[in-house]
Amino acid sequence: MHCLRALRRSGSLQLVAKHADAAKKVFTAQPACRLTAGESTTTSRGPPVPACADRFHLKTNIHSKSPSSGVEDLLFYTITEGKEHVPISYFTSALKKTGLHPSDPRLKDCMEELRQAVKESVGEVMMDRDLFHRCVGGNIVLLIQAFRKKFIIPEFDVFAQKINEIYKTVQKQKDGRVADYIPQLAKFSPDLWGVSLCTVDGQRHSVGDTKQPFCLQSCVKPLQYAIAVHEAGTEQVHRYVGMEPSGLKFNMLSLDDEDKPHNPMVNAGAIVISSLIKVKRLVMEFVKKMAGQEYVGFSNAMFQSEKETGNRNFAIGYYMKEKKCFPLGADMIDSLDFYFQLCSIEVTCESGSIMAATLANGGICPITGERVLSAESVRNTLSLMHSCGMYDFSGQMAFHVGLPAKSGVSGAILLVIPNVMGVMCWSPPLDRVGNSVRGIHFCQELVSLFNFHNYDNLRHFVKKLDPRRPDGDDRNKSVFNLMFAAYSGDVSALRRFALSSMDMELKDYDSRTALHISAAEGEFHATVFICGSRHLVNEPWGNLPIDDARQFGHEEVVTVLKDYQQVYSQRGVQHTEAGHSPIMDTIEVIV
Repeated sequence: MHCLRALRRSGSLQLVAKHADAAKKVFTAQPACRLTAGESTTTSRGPPVPACADRFHLKTNIHSKSPSSGVEDLLFYTITEGKEHVPISYFTSALKKTGLHPSDPRLKDCMEELRQAVKESVGEVMMDRDLFHRCVGGNIVLLIQAFRKKFIIPEFDVFAQKINEIYKTVQKQKDGRVADYIPQLAKFSPDLWGVSLCTVDGQRHSVGDTKQPFCLQSCVKPLQYAIAVHEAGTEQVHRYVGMEPSGLKFNMLSLDDEDKPHNPMVNAGAIVISSLIKVKRLVMEFVKKMAGQEYVGFSNAMFQSEKETGNRNFAIGYYMKEKKCFPLGADMIDSLDFYFQLCSIEVTCESGSIMAATLANGGICPITGERVLSAESVRNTLSLMHSCGMYDFSGQMAFHVGLPAKSGVSGAILLVIPNVMGVMCWSPPLDRVGNSVRGIHFCQELVSLFNFHNYDNLRHFVKKLDPRRPDGDDRNKSVFNLMFAAYSGDVSALRRFALSSMDMELKDYDSRTALHISAAEGEFHATVFICGSRHLVNEPWGNLPIDDARQFGHEEVVTVLKDYQQVYSQRGVQHTEAGHSPIMDTIEVIV
């Protein structure tokens, strides 16, 4: 017969398994776990022998592991659903479900460990606890946040599936035509269509042609404006450019009443902004930082094509030179040349979405944590994108979509959902005002499904999906899920709840807890797990879980709860052991 000796040490429980004919085996138990003893086969309802894969660890001595080791083990078994070994692909797939991308620089060391393990292995590489500990050592906080669903989009895999559905719906759109007034633009297929998004926590998702490079064109205008404000300040920049919508086409020869370009989002304003940026070579560095060092290139062919077909922009330049729009000492031709270069910067949907997310995150790149732009410059940029970013469709965009956005004649739309995410859509066919047909349709469908419109938060407004709200955020649903897991002995579900910081002492309508339910049903492994993650709770009339177990004749559970009850009844009795934290009296538990 096995005996378990329980010791309370530094907030953890040590259980010593003894057998009349066997040497002692020592287990370490911390809250929210299931016991492990000897060899066993894990099932969804727990192994045939009491087992704790989360925080009860088989050891050959009584020295405790570090607190972080217990957290890592809990995370490991939560990801693997109680298995001791899983393929590495299983782990990377679980990561992607949370929205974390393997190329995320925050996971660089983790991915390097995995690559090294694959390189050193002959056959298929299996991830065990040892490899997991090596991989997550420096990323434990990030991974705990991810798997506890503490990111801005907690149910990211569900959200990504919705995005895919919108993508497929919009893909059927065949209207519009590819811009041909710049020869290089006319070379792109009208069937190309990609969408990438990146949240302020660095969760990423892409669907379609998201690795195909394309030029930013006018999507660079909010970026260059933000850089100019970051360097020179708002007051200095707006001495030379206005902040009002023009109501005219983006390439019109038109100035406001003060002989200034209407805003930085039209060609005239962008050309003047180009003259305000002092150190031209630093712009590319800014853009790369905004993209988290993901792909940012330059198309020399597009640059040459822009210059050869830029008569309208040259006309705008000379018109503004005659009106003295440029700062003193600025060279108009150099400013135009720099403007053409900026329009020829290449990105992909994936890198573009990180740029948008940097704006959504107040100027801090989500995947590097580096502050690239000042909060002031980002606020001003988003304000102008909202009012002027979509050419003479800006009013309708603000009305129907209600979010800051900027379009370009390459077919790109850079969309920002402040404090949530950035999106980059790309499809070359344009409508009559120069916006991507599919891109506009996607933005409208996105806001129709989710409450991302700036004014969707008004009281009594029509309910939409809110992906920022965790699934099961409703207390009643949480109680039901917890009680059902206890009733059915689903240790894997209980482990997920514990990792997500659910209160394991939630009560149902008659004040019964999950421990009452598991005890009444005789679910041994669920009972042991819950014991490690909560304290004893009486019902209002003084009924304990052990009373339920005794009433329904579950003697094995009665034995465990009896000693568990004994531990907590002796909490005030502590002894001091040299070099160790206070421990509680030793108790014997018959299993």
